[in-house]
Amino acid sequence: MANQLTLKKDFSVSGKGLHTGVQITARFCPAEPNTGYRFIRTDLEDKPIVEALAENVNHTERGTVLNKDGVQISTVEHAMAALYAAEIDNCLIEVSGPEMPILDGSAIEYVKAIKNAGTVEQEYDKQYYVIRNRIEVNNPETGASLIILPYDGFSITTLISYNSTILSNQFARLNELSDFETEIADSRTFVFVREVELLLKHNMIKGGDLDNALVIYDQDIPQEKLDSIADAMNIPHKLVNKLGYINNKPILYDNEPARHKLMDLVGDIALIGRPLKGHIIATRPGHKINNQLARLIRKDVKRQEVQAPVYNPDIPPIMDNVRIKQLLPHRWPIQMVDKVIEISNRHIVGIKNVTGNEEIFMGHFPEEPVMPGVLQIEAMAQTGGLLILNTVEHPEKYSTYFMKIDNVKFRHKVVPGDTLIFRLDLISEIRRGIVSMKGYAFVGDRIVTEAEFMAQIIKNK
Repeated sequence: MANQLTLKKDFSVSGKGLHTGVQITARFCPAEPNTGYRFIRTDLEDKPIVEALAENVNHTERGTVLNKDGVQISTVEHAMAALYAAEIDNCLIEVSGPEMPILDGSAIEYVKAIKNAGTVEQEYDKQYYVIRNRIEVNNPETGASLIILPYDGFSITTLISYNSTILSNQFARLNELSDFETEIADSRTFVFVREVELLLKHNMIKGGDLDNALVIYDQDIPQEKLDSIADAMNIPHKLVNKLGYINNKPILYDNEPARHKLMDLVGDIALIGRPLKGHIIATRPGHKINNQLARLIRKDVKRQEVQAPVYNPDIPPIMDNVRIKQLLPHRWPIQMVDKVIEISNRHIVGIKNVTGNEEIFMGHFPEEPVMPGVLQIEAMAQTGGLLILNTVEHPEKYSTYFMKIDNVKFRHKVVPGDTLIFRLDLISEIRRGIVSMKGYAFVGDRIVTEAEFMAQIIKNK
């Protein structure tokens, strides 16, 4: 398991907003574990905080706009993509206006600044969202679709299509996050000249120019009208006598627009609030459908705050039954943990196979065997004991005694044939041999039991 990351030191970027045209400074700061990405509007009196989460998105035309209680932060996707690609989990972003700076229209300046600031590990595990089954969202009107497939990593395949002689069909792929800086980050946003006038009427792209966007000229427009558009945007006139890209800096890649669409998708997926493990196939993606997918995942995250650990019985355990017997004093019929498949300084995952041969089912109940809740708690507590024992030298010389159990919830019954997966996480550090833990028991992807424990580790006499 990887640890969460935050910035090693703060940094600032400044520039105009794409849509407002206002000069804005954004300061990126280290943040506490488990706080995620958060924005602070420093230009407002009470400095309100807006969490960068999919459910806070209220507008997706030409950018992703966060809004909470009327406080707005626009065009966040490039900064979010850079943080996500750097595998940063927690960051506080102070913004001096209602929009993030557009800079050169890509994420590369954010990426460079993050790299220069550096990252630092935090004493908490990353909480991944793992794709177990195919997820699909689509929009029949636009032909847009997003499909996520199970994959032990993060990758994206993007296909875009426009009714344009200059930009028709393009393809881009991100094989892993480590490729983001060199393959995706410097790809700029793009706009068709034929759209500019309408966007200006909608009070948008006031800060756009030929340096921070790819400008695609795919339909003949009189030079007088082009000059009029330039005047409206406060940019110099430019003589245009052929179709193509008319921005000042040449395109970096033949498929730069497709790469930029992929970058936007990374930034929008970052709003699920967790790193994701899966492969995304995106056809004609855009901020609207990107947010639709992120919201769908967020619903599952909020429904069940801890995702069931991945259990592959083909992978050898970290602790088998023999090792567990060396560490725990329990024996038949009360040894309730069969193996441990994950362990770190702050969490553990254990397995209990429930069979019909267990003695308890002779009386509980002969005609409808159900594992007693108290034994589920005991099994969870034994798993937690192994986590605590793993923190000391010569763990076989210590025993763990539970002092308190709180907030127990039994959500579903457990029966013979089920495989219980226990996950326990430290709530607090071990002090004077005393520790608090939060535990969950799963059958498949479903939580069946949860509880909080306080325990003490004592050296055997």
